[in-house]
Amino acid sequence: MARSVQTTVGWIFWDPGAVARYAALGIPDQFASPGGYIASRAAPLAAAGPDAVIAAFGSISPAGIRAVFELLGGPARFIDFWNARDEAVVEGLHRHAPAIIEPLCEFGPELWAVVERLPLTGRVLFGAVRSMPRPTDPLLSGWHAVNALREWRGDTHWALTVAAGLDHAEASILHNAWLGYETDWFALSRGTSPEALEAGWTALSERGLATDRTVTDEGIALRQRIEDDTDRLTVLPWELLGAERTDTLVELLEPPCTLLLERVDVTAGPNYQPGSRVR
Repeated sequence: MARSVQTTVGWIFWDPGAVARYAALGIPDQFASPGGYIASRAAPLAAAGPDAVIAAFGSISPAGIRAVFELLGGPARFIDFWNARDEAVVEGLHRHAPAIIEPLCEFGPELWAVVERLPLTGRVLFGAVRSMPRPTDPLLSGWHAVNALREWRGDTHWALTVAAGLDHAEASILHNAWLGYETDWFALSRGTSPEALEAGWTALSERGLATDRTVTDEGIALRQRIEDDTDRLTVLPWELLGAERTDTLVELLEPPCTLLLERVDVTAGPNYQPGSRVR
C-alpha cells in the first residue's frame, strides 16, 4: 500500500500538464517543476511561513523553499498552485491511468473516514492537509484522501529520522546508499547545497556511519531500521480500512500505478520516486 499511495500521488510532481500550469502562474520555466511542486504541496502550511515548510518537508532544499516564498510574495498565492495541481491531477489521471478513476471514486469516502481517525499529534503537514476543504468531485476527493495518507506516513517517517539524529543531508546520504544510487545523487536531486552535503558526510563519518564518502554497513542498517519502523508504525490506516478492503484496493491500484510510474520514467527519470520502486 505504501508503494501504491506514493505512486497515486507522486507522478504529478513532474507531470508536464502541472508544470505548464505552474509556469503560467509565474514560476520561471527553468524552476517550474521544483518550484511548482513546493508551492502546491506547501499550500496548506504556507501561512506559517518558510521555516515551517522547511521543517515539514525534511529533505527538500531550504533555499528552494525560501526562493518560492520570495517569488510568490507571501502565502496568499500558494492556493493558486494547489488548485492548478488539482486540475492537472484530474486531466492526467484520465489521460494516463483511467483505470484508477473508479477505485478512487469508490474508496474515497472510506479513506476519508480512515484519515479522520488517524492520530494527529506530531504530524504537522498531515494536519494542515487534512484541514483543507475537500473537493466535491469524487475522483479528486479520493485522490486527496490518498494524499493525506501519504503525508501521514511522511510525517511519521521524518519523526523516526529525526529521532535517529539525522538532519536532511545525512538522511539523504543514507537513503541514497540504501537505494544503491550513484554517490550523492539523491541529495543533489533534492537541492541539497554543497556545504550541507559536506557537513552531512562529516557528521556521518563521526558516527561511524560513513567512511571516505562511502556509507558503512552500520549506516545501511540504520536506514533499514528507519524503514522497518516506518512500515510498522504506519500499518494503522490499513487496519482501520480492514484487510479485505485493503487487499481489494491494492489489486485495483497496482495496474494503473504501474502506468503512472512509467510516466515518471518519462517525465523525470528512472531514479525518481524511489518510494514507488522495488529495491
